[in-house]
Amino acid sequence: MSSKRAKVLIASSIWLFAAVLIAVVCKFWIFPANDADLAAEKEKARQQIIKGTSSDSRYKHNVTFALDGFSGYAPERSQKFHDELARKSIKVALQDDGANYQARLQSLMSGETQMAAFPLDALIVEIRAAQKSGADLSVMPSIVAICDETRGADAMVAYKKSVPSIDALNDSEIKFHLTAHSPSETLTRVVSSHFQLDELGTDPSHAFVEANGAAEVYDRYRKSDPNTKQVFVMWEPYVTKALENPNMHVVVDSSRFKGYIVDAIVCSRDYLAKNPNVVKDVVESHLRALHSYRNTMTKLVLEDAIKTDLTISEKQAEQLVEGVWWKNTLENYSHMGVGSDRSLQHIEDILTNLTDVLLTTGAIDKDPTDDRPNLLYYSKILEDLEASGFHPSSEVIRDDTTVLAKLSDQQWTKLDPLGTLDIDQLVFRRGSSNLESRSYRVLDELAEKLKTWPYAYLEIRGDGSRRGDPAANKQLAKERAESALSYLIDKGVNSNRVRAIGIEPTGTTSVSFVLGQLPY
Repeated sequence: MSSKRAKVLIASSIWLFAAVLIAVVCKFWIFPANDADLAAEKEKARQQIIKGTSSDSRYKHNVTFALDGFSGYAPERSQKFHDELARKSIKVALQDDGANYQARLQSLMSGETQMAAFPLDALIVEIRAAQKSGADLSVMPSIVAICDETRGADAMVAYKKSVPSIDALNDSEIKFHLTAHSPSETLTRVVSSHFQLDELGTDPSHAFVEANGAAEVYDRYRKSDPNTKQVFVMWEPYVTKALENPNMHVVVDSSRFKGYIVDAIVCSRDYLAKNPNVVKDVVESHLRALHSYRNTMTKLVLEDAIKTDLTISEKQAEQLVEGVWWKNTLENYSHMGVGSDRSLQHIEDILTNLTDVLLTTGAIDKDPTDDRPNLLYYSKILEDLEASGFHPSSEVIRDDTTVLAKLSDQQWTKLDPLGTLDIDQLVFRRGSSNLESRSYRVLDELAEKLKTWPYAYLEIRGDGSRRGDPAANKQLAKERAESALSYLIDKGVNSNRVRAIGIEPTGTTSVSFVLGQLPY
């Protein structure tokens, strides 16, 4: 090949390469850029047309609110709640997480949701779990209001023959069918922590047979053997359904105690710090909606059942409404220590008692607040509402105390037994009914515990030695029981609800405390 021809070939190759390169550059850089610019111009023009022919949104704020299908949250699903918020230019999107409390807490911590309804026990458990994974309280939600408290809507149901009372739960064969991390678990842990159930051990969870909701627990009951020692822990309307069987009964339900199964409205701390007025408007709208349904809650629950695909009769809805105490405005003020009437249990005491139960029964290994429960709630939202004069008409603080009727000796013997309280042994001076000083602390704790079981009677039973004179031993046992009774009355326990007896000596010089209740 001649030199001249080779040069021409090389030059042609270079020009060809350059042309290919230019084509590639145009295809992948220049033309796409021009297309993108053109597309951007078209989109801008389109948006200008839309904006020029549209109106501004009526909503200035959007709030995502996490919850689940529990009927107690019917006010949040009500039209009235959303109408009230719309008047304040707030749009709330409800997010049903199927009672996945871990996911609920994570969504609040991440900012995916701004507010939520939360059972207080589940909140404490999930906060502690998040702490163990490295999170701290600064990213945990804060309680801003109380939604409701169940007073009978949750119950332990069992066959009368197999499990006649709480004391019958003190059996290694007992199994609790329940929904984990729900009011059913809370009810079981409260009972386990307060009564002498040594066979269950410190942590009763080994006896749990977990289910996916009360419907599944109810289905297990229907398939169960009446002769087995099984307890079905459910909420309404399934409790009422199970009791249609005359062989079933309520061992204990949440109407017998107070301050443990409580739901609260919580808010992301970051959102609360940046948007306190929006949070206040949401809480106010909740309270206004609740007030508007105060005389028609059964109707609301029936309407809500349709939204949540729950099959429920009017009778079952009435039973459910009877077992849920929705907290009105004044009751929220009282729980948060706002205003002059502070007769209801303070939120701080509720959190303290719940934490003690969770610690005692092994649900948590440590108090997530290090004995500072005030870190979990923010009272200023309700303080601001109260300062503004917000108070729906005709509302009152419903009585949270019960003066039990005085019983005759015969009536005492006809009480349905609840169970024997788990109380440290009292110590008396040798051969006398005089209490040793260390026993005063035990009785002080008992007096406080009785405040959370306001609807139960207490029988103080003195036991005695079998050595010596039986009559004298029984008399000393009764006098020791009477010493404990006198101290409890001095501490404020109503005399109608307590009595002291001496039982036939069994050989143990002890005093036991047995709760009883009027028949259901």
